[in-house]
Amino acid sequence: MDKKIIPPVFPQINVPQVSEKGLPELILDVQKRLNIQLTSYKQDYIKRRLLSRMNSTRSKDFVEYHQYLKTHPEEEEKLRNALTINVTKFLRDPDVFNLIGKEIFPSIIQEKRSIKIWSAGCSSGEEPYTYAILLYDQAKPGISLSNVITATDIDEVILKRAKDGIYEKNALENLSDSQINRHFDKTEDGKYRIKDHIRNMVRFQPHDLMKGVPVARMFDVVSCRNVTIYFNEQQKKDLVKLVYESLGNNGYYIMGMSEYMSKDVEHLFRPYKPMLKIFQKAA
Repeated sequence: MDKKIIPPVFPQINVPQVSEKGLPELILDVQKRLNIQLTSYKQDYIKRRLLSRMNSTRSKDFVEYHQYLKTHPEEEEKLRNALTINVTKFLRDPDVFNLIGKEIFPSIIQEKRSIKIWSAGCSSGEEPYTYAILLYDQAKPGISLSNVITATDIDEVILKRAKDGIYEKNALENLSDSQINRHFDKTEDGKYRIKDHIRNMVRFQPHDLMKGVPVARMFDVVSCRNVTIYFNEQQKKDLVKLVYESLGNNGYYIMGMSEYMSKDVEHLFRPYKPMLKIFQKAA
């Protein structure tokens, strides 16, 4: 019997005491400029990220930083990078990916002779390319693997990096030498470029999860891992509903190891491997 899942306790975010004068106006303007729904994030997280940019631009308060943002177009991309989460690597949480590759993917392909995967909040591409590697390494004749993975992120700059598919050595540390040799070319400057047979399995496109609209429907697997750490509770519930709507019958929902599902929406899924945060769509 699986053990009861206990929601993790996140550390308190310490936010320096700064007057909030001008903060609501700044947030509204940032939402329009960057097309990000900041109201769905925890307020302390937004303030901490804004304060980091204020310090970098030597702005003394939110009003002054707002003026700086208006007069320095290059600051928009720096702020976008500060507000989004882009830390990842290949085969992150190996136990999770090993089970997916050995158990879930073969089961789906055996039944349907095809597979559709959505990697939501894919950042710089390590997660969707990991899924592509797992699929390719067990591919059977007659199964088309072209564009079987849809990978999305709100940050179009990070999506370009994902499409380029060039990584530092430390991003590959969980892969075996044989996987690296099969699926990467080493560049002259010591980095690693994903090979075309893996790249062609993934289609990247921009998408904002917080708008509550699925990128598509009838996926076999939706992987949305380590994206909701700074979401408020309502947004986490809304995301679970979005995933439910995007999955086909008996589809799989893969969460991050530090994330949990609210009791208000857990009826939408049944546990598959709850200790690895893998769930299956309920009927």
